[in-house]
Amino acid sequence: MDKRIYIIGAGFAGQTIADDIKRKKIFGKVNAFLDDDKNLIGTTIEGIPVLGPISSVASILNNSDYDEAIIAIPSAPTERIKEIYETLKRNGFQHIKILPGISQVIEGSGHLVQTREIDPLDILGRTPITISLKKSLSYLRGKRVLITGAGGSIGSELARQLLSGGAERLYLFGHGENSICQIFRELKILQMEGVGEKATVVPIIGDMRDKEYVDYIIKNTKCNVIFHCAAYKHVPMMEENQVAAIENNVFGTKNLLDASLKYNVERFVLISTDKAVAPVSVYGDSKMLCEKLVLDAAKHANENQAIMFVRFGNVLGSRGSILPLFQNQIATGGPLIVTDEKMERFFMTIPEACSLVLQTGGVGINGKSYLLDMGEPIKIIDLAKQIIKFSGLEPYKDIDIKIVGPRKGERLIEPLWLKEENPTKTKYPKILQLENKEYDSERLKILLEKLYPICFYTSEKPDDFRNKNKLVNILCEDCKSLKDFYEEIKNDGQKRTDIL
Repeated sequence: MDKRIYIIGAGFAGQTIADDIKRKKIFGKVNAFLDDDKNLIGTTIEGIPVLGPISSVASILNNSDYDEAIIAIPSAPTERIKEIYETLKRNGFQHIKILPGISQVIEGSGHLVQTREIDPLDILGRTPITISLKKSLSYLRGKRVLITGAGGSIGSELARQLLSGGAERLYLFGHGENSICQIFRELKILQMEGVGEKATVVPIIGDMRDKEYVDYIIKNTKCNVIFHCAAYKHVPMMEENQVAAIENNVFGTKNLLDASLKYNVERFVLISTDKAVAPVSVYGDSKMLCEKLVLDAAKHANENQAIMFVRFGNVLGSRGSILPLFQNQIATGGPLIVTDEKMERFFMTIPEACSLVLQTGGVGINGKSYLLDMGEPIKIIDLAKQIIKFSGLEPYKDIDIKIVGPRKGERLIEPLWLKEENPTKTKYPKILQLENKEYDSERLKILLEKLYPICFYTSEKPDDFRNKNKLVNILCEDCKSLKDFYEEIKNDGQKRTDIL
């Protein structure tokens, strides 16, 4: 028996998905559209009946365990998606998919290949801002775009959205063979299914710590635009591997900036983080230094170049972040591990953050600093409770929540900016501009000279190589917030857990 498919939303996106299913035949049969539009209810579209309202009609559908619902309303607010999801679950639907948000669906169209299983990301947090990708990506038409860390959560989402930008080539740069292979294959499938435009997609395996190789890549790809997403970024892990954090993040970024200036890359956009604000971890300090390197490089850019950074907080669902960690803990029966009841973070969905980054890359000015408006912070313990409920379970009854204390390099609240950075609105919603807090070029030069023999072996200072204590001392001398935090931990004897 054919699987019966119910498409929620009889608009253009829902109709294009229905056409996809008809054409492919092997995925089942569209039984009906469900919609709340009184003008559509009772009509048929290409022979498919439109039933509604959604809240009423879902209860009378004779669905089986094999039937599937696809929510195809890309412009719907998060609250509405949550209502629809709860209605479908309440009425026995076990298989619920969703079309991505409007940021990924160009001019309302949708493709079956873009649908995925619904997850907590779709019903948590605020409704993402709507951005016209086609308009905001016009600056990339005909350009060659390189994404570092293209296999990561942010890099891969940038790549998906860039398919719609009309770029001539997309270079997917990263040192993880499997992750680069995965996003490369995904983009090729999306293109075959008619998503986006026909950019040539080129995977590049390499390490940004290799200065000569980075120079070679930037020279020979002739890339016009670089989105620099690559970084080691797991705070507790980097506190155990502090030299690696500086080696990769700082010197890798320096290599990319040097080559960008040398070969006249038109636009360079660094993805930065709230942990760069008055950093209290070596990872945070490494990202702060990346910001300083960007601002310094911008001083040496020519009139046709724009070098900038975009800073934002946590993204929901990135690899190694709190959401997939909670989901794994639920899958094993719990408990969910929360470091402190008062701990809170700013969150944004990956697609929304990437849309705003791409927009900033087009409107940003050389040597300027930008911050994404993250809205209000969310308490981590509240997020844990919501995810447990999404899974159909009760907090503390079915799944326990355990408070374990802060991990290395963590603080209860992550500020998004320094007071003196004074964020101000731009004419673009959710994009703020910061007042630059630069390092003097000589200060940066001397600091990097001190750090280099610790990260890279030199015959002149062989004893410095991988000397973690010396590295931390150098960074603490340079950064007061890092020094104060380490001294506070040392003085109060606070226990730090090593749960990764």
